[in-house]
Amino acid sequence: MLPTLQEILNLPAFRKAEVLCGFSQLNQVVTWVHVSEVLDAHRFLSGGELLLTTGVELARAKPQEQANFITSLAQGGAHGLIIELVQWMKEVPQDVLAAARLYDFPLMVFKEEVRYADLTRAAHQRILQPHRETTLEGNPIIEALVETGRHTQFLADQLGPILSLPSRPRSSLLSTLQTLLNHQFNIAEAARILGVRRQTIYYRLEQLRGMLGDLDSPKRQLYLQVALEVLVLEPTDFDTLSLVRQENKKIL
Repeated sequence: MLPTLQEILNLPAFRKAEVLCGFSQLNQVVTWVHVSEVLDAHRFLSGGELLLTTGVELARAKPQEQANFITSLAQGGAHGLIIELVQWMKEVPQDVLAAARLYDFPLMVFKEEVRYADLTRAAHQRILQPHRETTLEGNPIIEALVETGRHTQFLADQLGPILSLPSRPRSSLLSTLQTLLNHQFNIAEAARILGVRRQTIYYRLEQLRGMLGDLDSPKRQLYLQVALEVLVLEPTDFDTLSLVRQENKKIL
């Protein structure tokens, strides 16, 4: 089960984070944690992310651009932003705080220097905890899997962390995985087919590797292809999979 934002904030690595607003949204689940300094980070989101920033670009932005940054994150599906108030920013700009309050968007700050590697490692260990072990058992033939009733377990083994996500990030990540597998992990081609920037594909690939582990071996890629095929043909055990089927049809 995915952790809530409050559960992430309760981790020892996050214990000094101060919540400024968005208290009513701390029960939202966190799907991933990204470190980002760009003001168009919303373009890379799948939904449910918690973003970490030093505020280097945010500090240079004009007041309206700062407000638009928070608006874009809230509307783009992010579930929170943490700003380190050390080097580039000493306090949260009023326009940032006002926009966050307007959307009841969780805004947190660290008032001392932190190691982002420690934060992301701790958060991702918690996010992936229920699905850390991945097994590759079972006959990778769709008919045999379905006939013997083993397809449900096979799907859970191969795609469990993604299938446990809410519908929006689940659909985005499955579509990206299918496209990458179909095109030998060609980032440029995947971006063209999905109609997104290359950086978006890199973001999603990082998340896929974190959730699924090995994506490089031919055997692992074969199992994932079979799992995606089973998901399209036998979507009986997971809800809202019609969205995934539509995305896969566009790709294929």
